[in-house]
Amino acid sequence: MRYKHHIPELLKENEGKNLEFKSAFNTGLIETLVAFANTEGGKVITGINQFNEVVGVEVNPESVQNWINEIKNKTSPSIIPDVEIFSYNEKTLVVFSVSEFPVKPVATRGKYFKRVENSNHLLNVTEVVNLHLQSFNTSWDYHVNNQFAIDEISLEKVQKAIDIINQSGTRISDDPITFLKKNDLVRNGILTNAVFLLFTGKDTALTTIELGRFQDQTIIKDSFRIKSDILSQIDFVMDFVKKHINKEIIITGESRSEQKWQYPLEAIREIIANMIIHRDYRAASDSIVKIFDNRIEFYNPGRLPESITVEDLLSNNYKSTPRNKLIADFCKSIGLIEKYGSGIQRIMKYFLDSKLPVPEFRNISEGFMVTVFRPESNQVTDKVTGKVTDKVTGNQRLILENILTNKYITTSELSSAVGISQRKIKENISKLKEEGILRRVGTPKGGFWEILK
Repeated sequence: MRYKHHIPELLKENEGKNLEFKSAFNTGLIETLVAFANTEGGKVITGINQFNEVVGVEVNPESVQNWINEIKNKTSPSIIPDVEIFSYNEKTLVVFSVSEFPVKPVATRGKYFKRVENSNHLLNVTEVVNLHLQSFNTSWDYHVNNQFAIDEISLEKVQKAIDIINQSGTRISDDPITFLKKNDLVRNGILTNAVFLLFTGKDTALTTIELGRFQDQTIIKDSFRIKSDILSQIDFVMDFVKKHINKEIIITGESRSEQKWQYPLEAIREIIANMIIHRDYRAASDSIVKIFDNRIEFYNPGRLPESITVEDLLSNNYKSTPRNKLIADFCKSIGLIEKYGSGIQRIMKYFLDSKLPVPEFRNISEGFMVTVFRPESNQVTDKVTGKVTDKVTGNQRLILENILTNKYITTSELSSAVGISQRKIKENISKLKEEGILRRVGTPKGGFWEILK
C-alpha cells in the first residue's frame, strides 16, 4: 500500500508534472502514461474527479488485467505500468505508475505526448526526432546519409583539417579517407551528415547563411549569401562583419600602432562559431546576420533545449548538450571551440573587458538570436549601470533596461522582450524588489515601475 497513506497529501498537491487524477479508466489515462514515460515518469490515480473528490471506480477480478492489456496493446513501444488497488474512505482507487522509458519516444495510437507542468502536450515532428536521438545519446549529424556520395566532399579540405590538428602536437599520418573512417565521419563507406557539412566540395542549400549590412530595417546597403562547407563559413562571416564595422587606429608612441575594433573580435568569432556549429540543419530556415549602425543580430535556426532557459545560459547553470555532437567534437579537436558550454561566459567577458554592453541572448520564433550593441546605442544600459549594484543578473539587467524605456511595461511584454517565461519575469522582479532596486508604484493594473537608486 505505497500510496494509500499519502492520498490526503496528494489531493492537496493537485495535479502536476508527475501526478494526475482520473475519475475512470479511459483513453486520456493512457495518453498521460505515455506523456509520463516520455518525460520523467509519474502516476495516475483513478477514482478521483476533476474537483479532487474521491469518487472511486468499479473493479472486478478481470478489470485491472484488462486495463493493463489495453495499455500494453495501445502503446508503442509497449509500456506495462505498475498497478496498486486499495480502498480509501470506502472507495476503490487504482494507481497506475510508470517510470521514464529508456527508449523514447513512446506513442499511443500514433501520437506522441510529453508532460509539461500539469498537462499533456502533443509532440511535433522535430521533438519526436530529438527525443529518439537523445534516447540513444546521439544526434542527427552522427547518422549516415545515402544521398551523399564520397566524391561530393573535398579531400583537400580534409587534409587541411589534418594539418591543423598536427600543428597542435598530435601526429596524424593517415590519408584523408582513413582519417574520416577512424573519426566515425564515414561508416561502411557511407557519409555521415556531419562530414558532408564539414567538407562539402560544392555549395549546398543546407548550410545557407544570409548576410546583410542594413541602413535601417528595410534598406540593405550590402548583402552576401554563403552556401559552402561550415568550416569555411566561419572565416567568410567574420570577414563580412569586419568589412562593415569600424576600426580605430590608436597611436601609442611605439613603433607600431594598435587597432581597436568597434566590437571585440574574439567575442564576434565565438558567436559566429557557435551559430554555425550548433545550428539545427534540419530546419528549413537559414542562419541570418544583420549588421546595423548600432548593433549586430545573429539569428540561428534551433531554439535552446527546453531544459535550458536564457537565464540558465547567462548564469552558466546548465549542462551542455551539443545539438550536433559529431560536428562539435570535431571542431573542438581542431581548436574552433574550447570546452563545451563555456562559450557564452567568454563572450560576456570579452564585452565586459571592452567596456561594452553585455550581448542579448533570446529564443525567437523557431531559433535563437544573439544581439551585440555599440555603447552609444545603449544609453539605457549606462543608466542602469549607474543606478544598480553588481548583484543583478543578465536577465534582470534586461528587465531594468526595458522598464527605463517604458515604465508602464507589463510582465507579458517583458517576457517577450527578454525571452523568458512570464513566471521567470515575476521571479526576477521579486528579487529586484528584495534588493531595493525596483518597486511598483500604484495598483498592479494602473501603476508603473520605478527603479530606485
